[in-house]
Amino acid sequence: MRNILSILIFSPVVLSLPVLFMGRNEKLIRFYSLIASSAVFLVSLIMLSMFDASDPDFQLVERYQWISDFNVFYLIGVDGISLLLVLLTTFIFPVTILGVWDSVTERVKEFYFLLLLLEGGLIGVFLSLDLVLFYVFWEVILIPMYFIIGFWGGKNKYYANLKFFLYTMFGSLLMLVGIIWLSSQSLALTGKFTSDFTELKKIAAFVPLNIQLWLFIFFGLSFMIKVPMFPFHTWLPDAHTEAPTAGSIILAAVLLKMGTYGLMRFSMELFPLMYLNYAWLIALLGVIGIIYGALVCIAQKDIKKLVAYSSVSHMGFILLGIAALTVESLQGSLIQMVNHGLSTGALFMFVGFLYERRHTREIADYGGILKTMPVYGSLFLVICLSSIGLPGLNGFIGEFMILIGSFGSSLLNNHTYTIVATSGVVLSAVYLLWMYQRVMLGPIDKEENRNIADLNLREITASSLLIIFIVWIGVYPNTFLSKSEASVKKLKDNIESYRSYGTGRQ
Repeated sequence: MRNILSILIFSPVVLSLPVLFMGRNEKLIRFYSLIASSAVFLVSLIMLSMFDASDPDFQLVERYQWISDFNVFYLIGVDGISLLLVLLTTFIFPVTILGVWDSVTERVKEFYFLLLLLEGGLIGVFLSLDLVLFYVFWEVILIPMYFIIGFWGGKNKYYANLKFFLYTMFGSLLMLVGIIWLSSQSLALTGKFTSDFTELKKIAAFVPLNIQLWLFIFFGLSFMIKVPMFPFHTWLPDAHTEAPTAGSIILAAVLLKMGTYGLMRFSMELFPLMYLNYAWLIALLGVIGIIYGALVCIAQKDIKKLVAYSSVSHMGFILLGIAALTVESLQGSLIQMVNHGLSTGALFMFVGFLYERRHTREIADYGGILKTMPVYGSLFLVICLSSIGLPGLNGFIGEFMILIGSFGSSLLNNHTYTIVATSGVVLSAVYLLWMYQRVMLGPIDKEENRNIADLNLREITASSLLIIFIVWIGVYPNTFLSKSEASVKKLKDNIESYRSYGTGRQ
């Protein structure tokens, strides 16, 4: 099993191919896709069993010459930081397929083919240790998601898709320029052109500061657009609102984490001096995103758009934790990536359940449906509370660790960031509980809401799988935090070592 990571990346790609030859047997296609994605999850559990949590370095590394003329390698590996995101990815896909089982009725074969292709690309992003390979997987993801929104999206899908594509392509091109420029610096400093991340981070302090600044901007913008960080967030609500339910779940649960993972993995370690100088700016934009996203949520009339803007707010917490550079805040940011994937993915799934029954997302079209959908209402409440950050559920763990870590951060050296960010927790309770009250409680004013079918066994199973981990992380987070602790501590110590240069903002 020394090639377990390659098996993990390419198994969903290979397993996607038979879907194209299954004709129009939609039931067979759905069952096969569920089994295929579940098999990938089992492979990720095998990888987990082989992982040594006490070792902070990259493990299960595979290295093969790819483009010899440019010294580019097929180089992949996993550490505690990427491990949790790979597990989140492989878990979300089968749950999503189960949850949206028959919501797609046209071009079913193509839909599930693209979904499995997307899974392979996402796993590749989190395991790549060569920047060119990382860029290839980063771009590969754009193709299936573009078609998923474009073919199965809502009435404004073309506008949303174009916006999503242009934003992402702009950021990707900046990153490509940054990769070429950084590799050229390696040639100038070491006499060897390389895009190997493990080699490039060794020369981080020797790149001229003016070039470091531009490289930090190029990489940073690419990742910030994907997060999305305020003010680069405007593509997200449109893409979320117009995407089919499965697209929204995957987009929220995994795709947004590519941005925060990129910041933590590449921006911090490749340009530590610039990171130390501008961590305050990342924190500031993160806090603005927290408050701005929450305030916009309060004004929303569309449930799906409300959940979409809540991602802007919740991702702001992750950015604050990354900027604070304490073990607590970095651990909090990492577990919050997982938490957001579970909670917001579940919120989009539940919005999809409701839309399939009533074909409207307007909050004003509902009211009192807890009476007709008691199981739906009960499970929906748990997920809303997890997104708010109720103690005992997963959201509390991530936000608490981020706030504690950022409050004691010597790098930010300003409690204002944490104090203002805390108000985002209160605002999240305002918009989510208010939305729940208007949709689920009160009298049934509309005749259409009197006979809505409650969740069936398949939908209960899919949502319960998410809720199990929502409660598990909330009650005993050390199961997951222990896997990343060693790698996070090493990352923090590596960046702290550059503060002796005197470039950090004090």
